[in-house]
Amino acid sequence: MLHLRLITPAEQTDEVVRLVEGTIGTAHLCVLPGAARDPAGDVVLCDVAREAGDDLLSGLQRLGLDRSGSIAVENVGLSLSRRAAEAEKEAPGESADAVLWEHLTDATHEESTLSVTYLAFLTLATMIAACGVVLDNAVLIVGAMAVGPEFGPLAGISTAVVQRRPRLAARSLLALLVGFAVAMTLTVGFSLFMDAVGLFTEEQLEGERPQTGFVYAPDWFSFVVAVLAGAAGTLSLTSAKSGALVGVAISVTTVPAAANAAVALSYGDTVQTWGSSEQLLLNLLGITLAGILTLLTQKALWSRQHERLHRRGPA
Repeated sequence: MLHLRLITPAEQTDEVVRLVEGTIGTAHLCVLPGAARDPAGDVVLCDVAREAGDDLLSGLQRLGLDRSGSIAVENVGLSLSRRAAEAEKEAPGESADAVLWEHLTDATHEESTLSVTYLAFLTLATMIAACGVVLDNAVLIVGAMAVGPEFGPLAGISTAVVQRRPRLAARSLLALLVGFAVAMTLTVGFSLFMDAVGLFTEEQLEGERPQTGFVYAPDWFSFVVAVLAGAAGTLSLTSAKSGALVGVAISVTTVPAAANAAVALSYGDTVQTWGSSEQLLLNLLGITLAGILTLLTQKALWSRQHERLHRRGPA
C-alpha cells in the first residue's frame, strides 16, 4: 500500500475527495478541514494499493494539485486492516508489477544529477578498477563495479526517452559523459603517479591477465549481458527492489573498461585503450536499450490495467 498526504485548497477538497473515492483500491480516507498552514488549505489522507497508485496520482496532477497544493507519497511498511486487504484485492494486477512513473522520474532525476558526490564515487570506482586491472585482481574489479554510480544516469536516459522528457535526458547524458570523462582523466593521472612510485608497471598491464583481460576484449556476450543487466536494473527500480541493483552493478564492465582505457592511455597502449572504450560504449548502449524496451513493455502492460480499472469503476 501507498500512503498519500494531500494538501488541497478548500475549494478543491470536494473534487479531490470524489477522485479518491472513485478510484478502485483506495482506503482509509481522512479529511482534516483547515489543518494545513503552508500552503493553506485542508489535509486529505488516504491509502491506495500500489497497483492503482499511478492512476490516482495522474488524476491528482490533472486537477493541478501539485501546483495549488501538495502531493506526498510514502510506502506503507505494514498495514493491519481488513479494508486495506480488500482495497488491494479490488485493484487489478500485482503490486510488485506496478510502475509509479512520477516516482521513477523523481528517483532517476536524483540519481542522474551531476554532483560532486556522483563524480567522487565514479572516480574512486575507476581508480579501484585501475588497481584491479593492473594487478589482475577480480575482487577489486567486482568491488569497483559495486561502487560505480553510473546506472543512475543510464536509467535516467531510458526513463526520459519513454516519458518524452528531454530535460531529464539531457541532464542524464551530461552526468554520464562528464562523469566518465572526469573519472578517466583523473585515473590517467593516478596511473602516472602509481607508475612513478613503482606500484604500476607497463609489464603488468601488458602481461597475461586471465582474470581481467575481458575488460578490453568486447564481444557479443558483452552486449547480451549488458542488455540482461539493463532489463534487471530497470525492473529493480520500478518494483522498488533496490537490492537487485547491486547484482546489476557487478554484472557489467562499464567502470573496469573505463579504468583499463585510462591506464592503457597513460602507457600509450592504443590497442587496449580502443578495446576498452569499445567495451564501455557497448555496455552503455546495451543497458540503455534494455531499459527503454523494459519501460515501454511495462507501460503497455499497465495501460491495459488502467483500462480495466476504469471499466470496472469504483467498488
